[in-house]
Amino acid sequence: MGSPDFAVPSLRAMAEAHQVAGVITQPDRPAGRGRGLRPPPVKTAATDLGLPISQPTRVLSPEAVDQLRGWAPDLIVVAAFGQILRPVLLDLPKYGCINVHASLLPRWRGAAPVPAAILGGDDETGITIMRMDPGIDTGPILAQSRQPILPDDTAGSLLARLAHAGAALLAATLPEYVAGRLEPQPQDDRLATYAPLIGKGDGALDLESPAADLERRVRAFDPWPGCFVYWGPRRLAIRRARVAPASGAPPGRAVNFDGLPAASTPAGLLVFEIVQPEGRAAMTGGEFLRGARGFEGSTLTTTPGEVQQPGVAPDSK
Repeated sequence: MGSPDFAVPSLRAMAEAHQVAGVITQPDRPAGRGRGLRPPPVKTAATDLGLPISQPTRVLSPEAVDQLRGWAPDLIVVAAFGQILRPVLLDLPKYGCINVHASLLPRWRGAAPVPAAILGGDDETGITIMRMDPGIDTGPILAQSRQPILPDDTAGSLLARLAHAGAALLAATLPEYVAGRLEPQPQDDRLATYAPLIGKGDGALDLESPAADLERRVRAFDPWPGCFVYWGPRRLAIRRARVAPASGAPPGRAVNFDGLPAASTPAGLLVFEIVQPEGRAAMTGGEFLRGARGFEGSTLTTTPGEVQQPGVAPDSK
């Protein structure tokens, strides 16, 4: 069971070493400008592998449960599936349901562990292989592997590494588990932290926060939902940023830092290295600043409004 790119290496590893009875993934969703239906990456991979595929809207529906019973799996592997499983499924296979989770549990249980690790300023994260129970990422641990979080890691780059690390750990762990040579170890609930689901609005950069926190936010929310500020009525996406010494300007004030656009915060400047103005392609901060009349000295906000600089409007080119 799985849906996004993160789950594809695990599916391929299982198909190489085991007989896969079938694949359950999320339904096709509208995507792109034309809003045409797009299959989840796991469906595409399963099709390439010639595996049976089921895409229930609800995995707990009677039809979906009957499908799983018909496949009669000895074990179910779950990797970023996106739906909560209940005992009717957890207890169905002989060896239970095994989850590939992108954190070092019990740290960062929940829907978005990779962005949470970057936001939290963690030095490392990793993969946990666990036997699932009815809780949210609370089941006993079978194996873990660690991955450093690099200074320039985004959620996308880190998740890609973790996807391959997860597949490798899963392939090494399952034979030991099925043979009875691995004893699942309970998690220490006292150490648990939670990584909530991320929404589109979470990408707003509150410039009352320190620049270092905001720089991590830019990396944590790349590629989705992306971070942004508003320059008057216009949304300005911040694709890459770095921290520089404070300028003395009040928080939210737009400044020119060595030819790059930047925003003042209570602790340092957030320098915009790659930006994407609304309705335009991504560009370097220097390219943006050269065409952005009135940017320097204006006030950047989290919601659209008037340009807060008398007599000056954003360049409409």
